[in-house]
Amino acid sequence: MVYDLIIIGAGPAGLSAAIYASRYNLNTLIIGEEIGGMAAEACKIENYPGFKSVSGMELMNKFKEQIKGLVDIKQENIIEFKKKNNFMITTKEEVYKSKAVIIASGTKRRKLNIKGEKEFLGRGVSYCATCDAAFFRDKTVGVVGGNDAAAMSALLLVEYSKKVFIIYRKERIRAEPLRISQLEKNKKVIIINNTKVIAINGNKMINSVTLDKEFNNSTELALDGLFIEIGSVPSTVLTKKLGIRLDEEGYIVVDSSQKTNVEGFYAAGDITTSSNKFRQIITAASEGAIAAHSVYEFLKNKG
Repeated sequence: MVYDLIIIGAGPAGLSAAIYASRYNLNTLIIGEEIGGMAAEACKIENYPGFKSVSGMELMNKFKEQIKGLVDIKQENIIEFKKKNNFMITTKEEVYKSKAVIIASGTKRRKLNIKGEKEFLGRGVSYCATCDAAFFRDKTVGVVGGNDAAAMSALLLVEYSKKVFIIYRKERIRAEPLRISQLEKNKKVIIINNTKVIAINGNKMINSVTLDKEFNNSTELALDGLFIEIGSVPSTVLTKKLGIRLDEEGYIVVDSSQKTNVEGFYAAGDITTSSNKFRQIITAASEGAIAAHSVYEFLKNKG
């Protein structure tokens, strides 16, 4: 069987592409490890039109409900991309073929790459406050980072933890002004700027981090948990064999129609150059819709 379209990734961009692909009567398959992607981890979303406040999981389930029965969905890991007459996508289960591809595999968490980070993952170190905040009730935790994700994680953590330190390497955190104001007004939150975490310490669980400069006359900060929110990097490893053009940061270069330099291969969402400066669910969904329309036009013209 040869699909008209295979969509790689089941986050906002991939699911949005599937919604539009179904309206163009394209025989479509989605392959994604996790339905909803990183968007599903968001505790609270208040800037997506039509929803005053909604969790990421709720919103992604709404996306999923809309394509139920209209496209095939496989939750599998992709091993390899190839292209001969058609695109061939290999998973552990099967080899799938399609006339066109939209890659919307998003990004993966950026690591600090410091001593103790790997060793204490799941033992105090976390990359997802939505997943793990409740485990730190009445504990003291830290959040590394100064972006919106870091601010949102800290605001969630204060609902459980007795104290939350935000540790940021630059002069001032760069989250949305509203979130910065909420953090600054919360007595549980302490912001440490111009500081880096250089090591994570502990025994069975973490008990402290080492800072690159003194805070309260010490470079050791006692913590029960550390949440790392320092951004993400594009998941483009599998595209290299196809010769997909990337920018200097590793994002897929696309034009206004989401087309890449390889015929029949499109990209949408956080993985692209058009989204890497403003990663939002609404922009990812928009790119997915545009990519699906472009695939429809491509296949129609190809005959």
